[in-house]
Amino acid sequence: MSTTCCDEEVKFDGISAGFRRALIVVIAVNAAMFVVETSSGFYAESMALRADALDFLGDTLTYAITLLVIGQPLRRRAAAAMLKGASLALMGLWVFAATLYQALVLEHPNALVMGSVGLLALAANLASVLLLLRWRDGDANVRSVWLCSRNDAIANVAVILAAAGVFSVGNAVPDLIVAGIIASLFLYSSVKIVAQARRELVFV
Repeated sequence: MSTTCCDEEVKFDGISAGFRRALIVVIAVNAAMFVVETSSGFYAESMALRADALDFLGDTLTYAITLLVIGQPLRRRAAAAMLKGASLALMGLWVFAATLYQALVLEHPNALVMGSVGLLALAANLASVLLLLRWRDGDANVRSVWLCSRNDAIANVAVILAAAGVFSVGNAVPDLIVAGIIASLFLYSSVKIVAQARRELVFV
């Protein structure tokens, strides 16, 4: 996406009944998957599943904030996007710290639970991505929703690969590597969202 002044045209700001409906469905899906993955992550002793569960929680809160500020002035929407970007950064740092702690313990995750829940989460996120696809190029507030959903699908594929890796090598290393990748996605998305929000605040 270009960052030049000439390209700072008015972007879709979320004022659409279809977008609101899609967002409500996606919020419900993410909240449900947070519960499923949190319990599964602790049962399977999988750091990757716990990191992905935190991703679902972050997305639930992100989408709820997006829904609340739809139709608000650009400054308020951009400020909300800045808040979401900061929260993603905090979650990414938490996952990094938790992964380092887990690395010292190296518990052997349950690969079967990891893979099964990863597949369920992937199906949920692909459905969310398809629902939100047409609105992926909106303002920072709207775009943050798309970035989170896209990252979720990537993270779910990574969790499935981690499960295969754990099954193959018989230790927690693949699980920890994937948890680190998910944390990196948090931080990358945070930078993208905050950068766009800052550009929008300049033009308020």
